[in-house]
Parts: sequence; C-alpha cells; structure tokens
Amino acid sequence: MKSFKFLPILGLALLVAGCGSNATPKETITLYKSYTCGCCNGWKEHMESNGYKVNVVNMEDKDMPAIKRKYQVSRSLQSCHTAIIGDYIVEGHIPSKVIDKLLTEKPAIDGIGMAGMPSGSPGMPGPKNETWKIYSMKNGKTSLYEKL
Repeated sequence: MKSFKFLPILGLALLVAGCGSNATPKETITLYKSYTCGCCNGWKEHMESNGYKVNVVNMEDKDMPAIKRKYQVSRSLQSCHTAIIGDYIVEGHIPSKVIDKLLTEKPAIDGIGMAGMPSGSPGMPGPKNETWKIYSMKNGKTSLYEKL
C-alpha cells in the first residue's frame, strides 16, 4: 500500500495543472509593437501571466506613429506600444489590475494611457520610484483615470 500513498497528491497536482492550461483568457489583446522592443515583450508576459491572451503585431519602428494616429492616441500619452482590448485603446506599460478595472467598469472613454516608460512598471526594469499617472482618453482629451 505504500505505492498508493502519494496518489491523492499527484491527482491534485494534475488537476491544478490542467485547470491552468484550459482556462479561458479574460480578454484578447492585440499588441502593436516594434519587433525589437524587449520591454513590450515584458508587458506582454505580464498580461499573459494575469490571464489575458495577447496577439502581437510586430512592426518597424517607423510604422508605429501611424498606429498611434489611427487609434488617436493623445501625443502626451504616447509610449512604446499600443494595445487594443475590446473597444479600448491601452497605451503603454499599464498594470493588468488597471485594465481589469477598465473592462469591469466599462467607462464611456476611448482608452487609457500612461506616458513614457516608467521604471518598475510592467515590462520595465528597475524599482518603482514615482507615482504612475494613468489617464483616460476621449475625443482627443485626457483626464486622470488612476494613480498608482
């Protein structure tokens, strides 16, 4: 009977492992990024580890401004990548918990953005050394959405 001693533990481990692989993603994200950008890959991994499916569209650096124009990303909020999640634009290294809030509350805005590439934000190396200000975008105007 000693050989059966670990079966309940093995069964539980297999159940847990199986649940993760069959889980339905929260949402599917289309991520427009430069094919050479490592921090964008870091943000992608952050989103995937928080339950999102991410489809990457790798682009030449010179083509990224056209994506930002197409989705009317406010110049003041532009970052290294632009993501589309449902009907929303998400610009920059925004944490998944803020995107969760956006998709739960469903505000009447075009999207959210965080300018630049702040240290410690998802995909960016280094410590968090400032308050992150995330803004909403609507019809070309911005207003504060979240502070972290």
